Amino acid sequence: MPPTGDPLARRYRRLLCCHPRAYRRARGEEMVGVLLDAAPPGRTRPTLREAVDLLRHGLRCRLGRPASRTVGAWATLAAVICGLFTAAAATRVAWETSRPQPDRAEAAALFADVFPGHRLGDVEPATALFTFYSQPLRLRNLDQVLFPDGGEYQLGETVLTAAGAPPAPAERTVADTERRLRQAGWQLSEPMVTGDSGCTDKWCASVVRYTETTVLARRGDTVLRVTITSPPQGVSSYLMVSLNRAAPPAVLPAGLLGGLLGAGIGWLLFGWASRRTEAAHPARNAVTVLFAVSMFLWWSPVLLTVPHLFGHHLDEPHPSWHPLWEWLGQPALAMFFVAGTLCALLGLALAALPRRAADPLPTAAAG
Repeated sequence: MPPTGDPLARRYRRLLCCHPRAYRRARGEEMVGVLLDAAPPGRTRPTLREAVDLLRHGLRCRLGRPASRTVGAWATLAAVICGLFTAAAATRVAWETSRPQPDRAEAAALFADVFPGHRLGDVEPATALFTFYSQPLRLRNLDQVLFPDGGEYQLGETVLTAAGAPPAPAERTVADTERRLRQAGWQLSEPMVTGDSGCTDKWCASVVRYTETTVLARRGDTVLRVTITSPPQGVSSYLMVSLNRAAPPAVLPAGLLGGLLGAGIGWLLFGWASRRTEAAHPARNAVTVLFAVSMFLWWSPVLLTVPHLFGHHLDEPHPSWHPLWEWLGQPALAMFFVAGTLCALLGLALAALPRRAADPLPTAAAG
């Protein structure tokens, strides 16, 4: 047995703490002895490579697969995606701390301050904090959210339009809008200008080119979007204003705490199922396949959505970022999440099946 006073031996033993207790009892001193025999005279600390190897092997043992080179990566994938899903759910709960969306009176007062000389037309107050096709989400349309219209579940907004003909050219309206917003304490982003073509009447007898200028601003927890069209298109208004709330302060800490909790639970569940199916388990192959299918169904929407949303945020300013669940492809691709969850639950249920009497409990799985 290596001397207990040897500092190098003590440090090796500390690194072995990442291994299960039963594994350390059975092989710990043997491993320390081999490491000490291979160390040159005078060394007092393990090398970085030795430390990484011991930590990696200990991780594999705790996951029930000491001989596997990939089990750590699979466990990490499972933990990260579980953490992302629970973080998204936690942020949705935290959104309930937000103030209600701007009502008719608040919207009309803002219109009068920012657009004097323009006549207020229609006002459509937001019906809920988050809406589905501009209406509150109900149980009766939950199936439509899951498939195929989940992308219509969005942050509600109060919409105003100006009535009549524009009192000034579009360029002057844009300049006056920016000036008044700055004077009122709004933080403005760079205006976005886009061009397109449209019909001059409802029969589309002729087509005309038009320009849309969008001004985005934020003040406190309120986000403002102003769209000015020149020339006005048919029956549409030349000026449209939308108001909604930005993410409340509770969203960030809720997401971090929820993500850490979900990642920990995902790691523990993966480790439990991995240890259960390490030996000749009757459903070992089925559990492996179900896990692979779950990872594919859960990660595919993320890999598809993140590049798209990232490019979207780079292309135009965002006073308030899209909610976390949209970055995960939810609920637009909710069927992937539902199918993956069913596969994961079935895999856990199969992993819980009792081993055959001849199957010994793996030594490395204890502790």
